[in-house]
Amino acid sequence: MTENEPSGAQKMFGEFAPKFARLTDDVLFGDVWKRPELSPRDRSLVTITALVAGGNSEQLGYHISLGRKNGLTEDEVKEAIIHLAFYTGWPKAITAIMIAKDTFTG
Repeated sequence: MTENEPSGAQKMFGEFAPKFARLTDDVLFGDVWKRPELSPRDRSLVTITALVAGGNSEQLGYHISLGRKNGLTEDEVKEAIIHLAFYTGWPKAITAIMIAKDTFTG
């Protein structure tokens, strides 16, 4: 994203909910994701597992792609989902593994 290009949040819902887009850009990705206590790779892994555990698959593909950019491997993502299947439920893991498959092969 260039300085003048709208962020993903601005493109998705900025006109409808500009404050929410600013909070997403400035607080979530501008502050929380930049904190040094966890690496971007670790934040991606935590986010992916939280989305799987909560059954929130809508943003999972985006965060798997971001995780790849932040250093997660395909095997690490698959292993995290396999591990979560036994703690969060098989249906959530099936949904997540299909999204991961599409993200890595698509």
